Amino acid sequence: MKYISTRGQTDPMPFTDAGLTGLAPDGGLLIPESLPDLSGDLDRLAGLSYPELAFEVFSHFVTDIPEEDLRGLVNRAYAAFRHPDTAPSVKTGDRYILELFHGPTLAFKDMAMQFLAQFFEYALEKRGQELNILGSTSGDTGSAAIHGVRGKSRIRIFMMHPEGRTSPVQALQMTSVLDENVYNIAVDGTFDDCQRIMKTLFSDVPFKQAHHLGAVNSVNWVRVMAQIVYYLYSGLRVRRETGADAVQFSVPTGNFGNILAGYYASCMGLPVSRLILATNENDILARFFRTGVYETGTVSHTISPSMDIQVASNFERYLFELLDRDSARTASVMSEFANTGRADLSSLREHPVMRLFTSDKADTAETTRTIREVKASENYVLDPHTAVGVAVGDRLRNADPLICLATAHPAKFTEAIVDAVGEEPHHPVLDALEGAETRCTRLPAEVDAVRAYVADKLK
Repeated sequence: MKYISTRGQTDPMPFTDAGLTGLAPDGGLLIPESLPDLSGDLDRLAGLSYPELAFEVFSHFVTDIPEEDLRGLVNRAYAAFRHPDTAPSVKTGDRYILELFHGPTLAFKDMAMQFLAQFFEYALEKRGQELNILGSTSGDTGSAAIHGVRGKSRIRIFMMHPEGRTSPVQALQMTSVLDENVYNIAVDGTFDDCQRIMKTLFSDVPFKQAHHLGAVNSVNWVRVMAQIVYYLYSGLRVRRETGADAVQFSVPTGNFGNILAGYYASCMGLPVSRLILATNENDILARFFRTGVYETGTVSHTISPSMDIQVASNFERYLFELLDRDSARTASVMSEFANTGRADLSSLREHPVMRLFTSDKADTAETTRTIREVKASENYVLDPHTAVGVAVGDRLRNADPLICLATAHPAKFTEAIVDAVGEEPHHPVLDALEGAETRCTRLPAEVDAVRAYVADKLK
């Protein structure tokens, strides 16, 4: 399996090169040349454990790592999860909640980041190389990445987060990691500023090569590949349990990587009747699927901060499919969007790639109300991101079984939960952070400031 760029100006490369490269040298995103068809093997796959299924899926995409080595990476990655099913689907009322928060940092980012960290360590050791990760986070990616690579001798990580725009617990999970290879950067701006700085530095090929930069954000294909697994795992099990022909998923999303993995799972043969894209007030993606116009607005600060995003970094992969894999058109549209903040694709609203999706937003009041109502009716506490997905999913669902993705443990968002239900959520992992020593550098939202900081630390 080779990997190509959405912008068509990068030579095809094998999996290991794609994973270590992150963002393609031409500024595009790397994707596989084709997707495997699993439709004839669904019954067997439905009976596998999570690590077994992950290995089966990965083996189609990872063709340059020996099978025995790949199995070892997978088993080590998912050994860190606290639930025997890794990602259980819990029945609450007339819906299922796919719990993706049983990993080390209690967020769905662990589902991919634990494997990515194992892959990095393996590949760098094999090649005798080092990697300096530059990332940006709206909350959960940062802590998942940091906890995955902390203490690893061949890796250093520089993680940017928007100052004051994550939850206090999310910030503490990052800044309390004091390992020498971890550098936390609080940027005076929004998550979109962090993304802009990251992409600009990755596009500076001489700087990227000189400092051996790599990516852990969902611009890295390995992240998206790993997320495909939990759609198959939950969808196949719920389908078998209910006897339904197909399932539907409601996905709270800001950066589009999570729901994109669901789209790829459907392309690979999972019977999905609907992908429900749920956003908070930062609804650029919901508006796109309603109107066909992709247009930025002002970032709103909400109780679901990981979704406080206007520019979705994974949208380009979807755009590539929507434009029938035409890399020149993809590059042109992305250039237009970068220059104007707007891209009109309304003429493609009837394209088959659009039909699987439906979308809407849930504002803060509805999110809070949903947390309160589900707690009262089911004695189940949703974090505010998951509550966005449940609210929109309940509104837009069809008759097929509904699976709502739970992207984080509610204890990561204490203030929002207390406001909704009057009770403070707890988790021992987070309780242990109280009073922890922290380390973080605050920088302006300027490319040159971050460039200088990274270069200084890597002297």
